[in-house]
Amino acid sequence: MLIRQLLGVMSPGGTRGRLSILIFHRVLPQVDPLFPQEMDAQRFNVLCGWLAAWFNVLPLDQAVRRLKDGSLPKRALAITFDDGYADNHDVAMPILKKHGLCATFFIATGFLDGGRMWNDTVIESVRLTARDTLSLQQLGVVGLAEMAVCSVAEKQAAITQIIRAIKYLPVPQRLALTQQLAALAQVTPPTDLMMTGAQVRAMRRAGMQIGAHTVSHPILAKLSDDEMRDEIQRGKHQLEDLLDEPITLFAYPNGKPGEDYAAQSVQIVKDLGFEAAVSTAWGASGPQTDLFQIPRFTPWDRSPWRFALRLMANLTRPETRLP
Repeated sequence: MLIRQLLGVMSPGGTRGRLSILIFHRVLPQVDPLFPQEMDAQRFNVLCGWLAAWFNVLPLDQAVRRLKDGSLPKRALAITFDDGYADNHDVAMPILKKHGLCATFFIATGFLDGGRMWNDTVIESVRLTARDTLSLQQLGVVGLAEMAVCSVAEKQAAITQIIRAIKYLPVPQRLALTQQLAALAQVTPPTDLMMTGAQVRAMRRAGMQIGAHTVSHPILAKLSDDEMRDEIQRGKHQLEDLLDEPITLFAYPNGKPGEDYAAQSVQIVKDLGFEAAVSTAWGASGPQTDLFQIPRFTPWDRSPWRFALRLMANLTRPETRLP
């Protein structure tokens, strides 16, 4: 296949090896009208077929070690998921297993067993509200005013604006605001969006890998050093207690270098004994990659050639990382 041949040229093995890492968050059972671009089961099944045919898909820990010692195979690729959504277990894992693929799932432990991420409180409050408008100025956040929330387009606009306004606020303030929003919308958001501890254990038994992603998914760069260490360390230890094995991989929440995590974040991850950490900066890894700032990327195209070409372009992209 021509795509496979081209990828082999651009992603050689050995000491010149290049590692592509894909990042996902959710795989929905069907298309979500509010987020039609979000990955769904049918689309993920097709994508996994491409990956199985084109790449040598490796578990992330093995890929990192082989990157380090210069023994990557041609067309090396790893698959990752962030946050710990229940559909990772219910929808994504069966599709991965169908295609003989392994993925690494980075879990924010504070949301296991009935928790909910702040952005999902925003999304579900706006999605489920029976009100025609929301008086967002009541939240007391600069830039938020009354917004219509009747149509799909209006709901999409409101969600985008609310998330943008509160994303970088301190975690307690962000949580309080989302709770106020749910009350304002007169909605009780769902409590089954994230995995249970039992589901995490089941994924590990099925051959998937588990990595750490903090406890409450904060913007690490906004925390003090002590707060940063506590978030990273507690998340690691909670997963180790849950799975009774070392957790050696970490994903920075949000993951933009310098904006979402800082140089001290990287040092803390090293100090806590992780073997590698991934960001969300685009690019592919090579011999000079900092193993504690490994880039990730996912093409969004729906045709195989466009998807492959964007992956090829990503293989040539200069890495973005903290010095």
